[in-house]
Amino acid sequence: MATVTRLYDDYAKAQQAVRSLEAAGIPSSDISIAASNSDGWYDKTIDRDRDGTDDRAEGAATGAGIGATVGGAAGVLTGLGLMAIPGVGPIVAAGWLASLAAGAVAGGATGGIIGALTQAGVSEDEANVYAEGLRRGGSIVTVRTNDSSTARVESLLDSSAVNWRTRSDSWRKEGWNRYDPAASPYTSDQVRAERSRYIGQ
Repeated sequence: MATVTRLYDDYAKAQQAVRSLEAAGIPSSDISIAASNSDGWYDKTIDRDRDGTDDRAEGAATGAGIGATVGGAAGVLTGLGLMAIPGVGPIVAAGWLASLAAGAVAGGATGGIIGALTQAGVSEDEANVYAEGLRRGGSIVTVRTNDSSTARVESLLDSSAVNWRTRSDSWRKEGWNRYDPAASPYTSDQVRAERSRYIGQ
């Protein structure tokens, strides 16, 4: 079993990647998503039926779960939930990797996201970049796949993903070395400034 992970600048791009995976027949149980909530996008009221009540609250009241209406489709996106990661702050996550990270955080492990990623087979260097990407307002999608499907999964994920090596090189030029779980999470203003640096890249 192989693990493929990609970094995206925002939730919308990661969400599209997940939808592409599911449309291609990749089982939802093999897909995970984690997205920064530093800018509060998940806190905003979602009222698609315009009845004056947040659709997520209605979903929770009917047993559908807090994220049921956010994803808009069956699959991993319907299981979105909010959690906190040291150094990253609030993230919205779903899937098997989110469960690993939540277990690590609940157990008191610092940098629970790093442990979850490396346990899933991601190299430590990449895991540090993905965790820092989350801290800076990004999103990650991680997929468990067999060797025969790896190339197809990579192709689906790559369409709007960030090149993690290029991004980490950019951060290193500014003095960044590795993800620090003791660092202060980015504010919404810092996230907006970070995203604006990479528009068009």
